[in-house]
Amino acid sequence: MQQLVTSDFKLGIIAGGQLGKMLALAASNWDVKTYVLDNDPQCPASSCTTGYVKGSLNSYDDVYNFGKSVDMITFEIESVNVDALIRLKQEGVKIYPDPEALRIIQDKGLQKQFFATHDIPTSDFNLYESKESILAAIEKGTIAFPFVQKLRTGGYDGRGVVVVKSANDLTKLLEGPSVIEDLVDIEREVSVIAARNLSGQVNCFPLVEMEFNETANLVELLICPSTVSDAIAQKAEEIAIKLIDAFGLCGLLAVEMFIDKQGNVWVNEVAPRPHNSGHHTIESMVTSQYEQLLRAIFNFPLGSTRQKLPAVMINLLGEPGHEGPVKYEGLPESLAIDGVKVHLYGKTKTMPYRKMGHVTIIAPTIEQAKENAEKVKQLLKVKSWKSQ
Repeated sequence: MQQLVTSDFKLGIIAGGQLGKMLALAASNWDVKTYVLDNDPQCPASSCTTGYVKGSLNSYDDVYNFGKSVDMITFEIESVNVDALIRLKQEGVKIYPDPEALRIIQDKGLQKQFFATHDIPTSDFNLYESKESILAAIEKGTIAFPFVQKLRTGGYDGRGVVVVKSANDLTKLLEGPSVIEDLVDIEREVSVIAARNLSGQVNCFPLVEMEFNETANLVELLICPSTVSDAIAQKAEEIAIKLIDAFGLCGLLAVEMFIDKQGNVWVNEVAPRPHNSGHHTIESMVTSQYEQLLRAIFNFPLGSTRQKLPAVMINLLGEPGHEGPVKYEGLPESLAIDGVKVHLYGKTKTMPYRKMGHVTIIAPTIEQAKENAEKVKQLLKVKSWKSQ
């Protein structure tokens, strides 16, 4: 595979959001030509790829035709037409991760069944076809409060998930085929990103700890190294390795997990791509998650995941009450703080809680990184020239 990177080689990236942008930037270090498929000509990746192709990720024809124009395909989002990918694979196009695994991961019901089949610790669950069937099960006593409803497909960045603590929350129920699972008594939320190449070599990035914005249900603060015990971190890593091997994935698998108040580790869900919980790896690790993905799909030796410095990552979210052309406040002041690394995704329009960028703060100690991160949170705001 080492001859794969040549002047004629074309790597296709399906979806051109911020993950696609950062992957394209990493690929440029190896002179890999990247082409992106996205419906938005101004998508973040469009400014740094070799070529842009306009098309819908869910269109069979658009995905298929794009795949025929490149030598290899990877993706930065799960919502892709899998039927087109499977046909492309049958016709010899290299696609990583494998579309058969993607089909399972796209459906949270199939994900949970996969966990159960492979003895992966996850909360108890049942599948329901509609809101009406959920209400009927509650009436019969089959479902007890509190519980979590997740739409089987279409959920993303916290959307498609509802926590139902009592009958007063039933008005929040979503319509559509759903997973109903027990609400875990969460002590903290963590993530491990595993990488696996075609030769079967597996390497994991150190476990990260996440704090969420309760309003947006998005990661607001990420900490690495985490404060969990070595024993729990090792257990989480073992689960991530078991999962990526069970899927037979070539590429990355981000495994989001809960640690309950008894110290048990539960898998929440997985993503077969670069992940928000791995942004800090660009500055804080010897190998970034984006370089690691390239190493995996080209079947190169996986890179070191040794941490160079403690890191905190914060997401830059659009401010409430602001929608329209974007402006950033407090950027020079934030950059004046030692160890602050700002990534702006290039989205031209902001809206409340939209991901507009992230900031990684590195420091000699995690305490100093957290202190500086708090300063950045107070200084750096994503607003609009035209506030509501």
